[in-house]
Amino acid sequence: VIVILSVLEINANVRTHVCSSNTPMCSSLFINCCSAISNRIQPVNITSVGRGRGRDLIEEQHSILGMDRWRGKVAVVTGASSGIGAAVAKDLVEAGMKVVGLARRKERMEEDATKMDTNKGGKYYPMKCDLSQEKEIINVFAWIKENLGGVDVMINNAGLMKMTMLTTPDNSADLRAVLDVNVMALCICTREAYNSMKERDVAGYIIHINSLTGHYVPILDVIPPVLNIYPGSKHCVTALTETLRQELIYLKSKTRITSISPGFVATEFLNEPFGQEQVEMMTKAHSSLKPEDISQSVLYVLGTPDHVQVHEMIIKSVGEKA
Repeated sequence: VIVILSVLEINANVRTHVCSSNTPMCSSLFINCCSAISNRIQPVNITSVGRGRGRDLIEEQHSILGMDRWRGKVAVVTGASSGIGAAVAKDLVEAGMKVVGLARRKERMEEDATKMDTNKGGKYYPMKCDLSQEKEIINVFAWIKENLGGVDVMINNAGLMKMTMLTTPDNSADLRAVLDVNVMALCICTREAYNSMKERDVAGYIIHINSLTGHYVPILDVIPPVLNIYPGSKHCVTALTETLRQELIYLKSKTRITSISPGFVATEFLNEPFGQEQVEMMTKAHSSLKPEDISQSVLYVLGTPDHVQVHEMIIKSVGEKA
C-alpha cells in the first residue's frame, strides 16, 4: 500500500541557523516547521493508488522529476558494454532517449539492445570505440552530429584499473593506459559533448561516474595493494568536475555537471586487477551496490529541475565500511 502526501507551498520566512539539533531554538523551529507542513498536507485516498486519480498523481510526480524532458534526446554513455554503463544505457533507452553506447565490445551492447523496452520511443546505437584513441572518439561525435543532430546528455562512465603497483618496474604502459581512459577520454568526451550542446544552444547535462577513491584512498583487504594510479585518476575527476562547473558559469552556459561517486559495486570491472576469485571473496565479505543502483541515481540527477546543480553524489551500500 502506497500513501501519497502532497505538500503545498509553505508561506513562512525561516532563517537558517547553525546550531545543535537539541537546542531550544532548533527544537522550536523544527516543531513550527512540522506544524506548518501538517496544516498544508492533503492526503490522497489510498484506495485510489494504482488506478484512477492515484495513478495520475504518480505519473504527474514522474513528470515533475523531469525525465520526460529528455524523451527523444541523445545521450552518450561510455563503457556501455557491461556493469554500470550497460545499466545506464538500458534505463535511458527505456526512458525514451536515443542512446549511443561506446565500448570496445560492440557485440555485448548489441545483445543488450535486444532486451531493452523501447515502448517510449527510445533507441540504442551501439558503437565500437577504443576510448584511449582520441581519433576514434572524434569520429563517433562526428557520426552523432551527422546522424542524430548532436548530444544532449554525456555520461562519462568508462574506467580502467590495472594490476600493478606504483613501484613495479616497467609499468609505464599500464599507468598511462589508466590515465588515458579515466582522465583523457573523459576530458575529450566532455569537450566534444559540450561543444555539441553549445552549437545547438542546448541546456544539456554532463555526468561523471566517479568513485569513492576520488575522495580518499581506501586500505584494501588484498595483498599487494594494487590501486596504484587509479585513486589519483579519480581525484582528478573530482577536480575536473569543479573546474568544469566554474567554466560553465564563466561561459554563461545552462549545461549542468554532476559527479556520482559509488562505493563498492559488484561488476566485472574489478576482475582484471583483482581476478574473479578475489572479487567473489570481496563481494561475499562486503556489502555492495548493484549497477542498477547507480543507474537510478543518474535518472534522479537528470530529473532534477533546470535550476538545480547536483554537484556531487556519494552512494554507499548500507553497512559499507569504507
